[in-house]
Amino acid sequence: MPAAGTKRKSGAGAGTSKKARTDANAHASAIALVNTILANPDAVTLPEDDDAIVKNYIELAQYVRALETQLAAGGDASGAKTKSSDEIATAVEKIRKAAVSGIKKQMSWKPSCTTGTAKWTYDGVCADPVVFAALMGLDAPPKWKQKKFSVDEFTNLFGEVEGSVRYDKLYITSKDVNVRYSDGEFKLSGTYGKYQPSRTDY
Repeated sequence: MPAAGTKRKSGAGAGTSKKARTDANAHASAIALVNTILANPDAVTLPEDDDAIVKNYIELAQYVRALETQLAAGGDASGAKTKSSDEIATAVEKIRKAAVSGIKKQMSWKPSCTTGTAKWTYDGVCADPVVFAALMGLDAPPKWKQKKFSVDEFTNLFGEVEGSVRYDKLYITSKDVNVRYSDGEFKLSGTYGKYQPSRTDY
């Protein structure tokens, strides 16, 4: 018996963990077969044993059905649940508001504001490439890691970004806004300052 004051460890957690591992490995042989075939199609040979061939067919069929079930349930091939259009729009708006607020907070007065060359940088997180694509007005998740968006394009996507200082307003003055995206994180950067009527780059 356990000593007084101690509790017997529950087997529930272990059982759940074991089941998760079992589910994850349910199609391991089928996945391995697919990887082997695709790695070197010319070297593929059929087993001599008819039972082994039938077994391979069954495992592949079960794997395909499992993928179909995941997709029908609203997931992708990896099992991750895909977002609806409303969920994407909500996520985009949340990120957009945070970015605009973060940029505005950096628009404090500096001597370089007079010439419109003060620098701003905003770092954000967007783990879902589909959401980031929608945020940046793209048709599909970006394959690039860095891209320039004109100020007009950026304004259309994020709205007007203006900072206020005593007796004046500050604007994004760079011709383009630099956008970096990698591993679920993004960085926006450019310059800001007073309106520069003599400049034609924004």
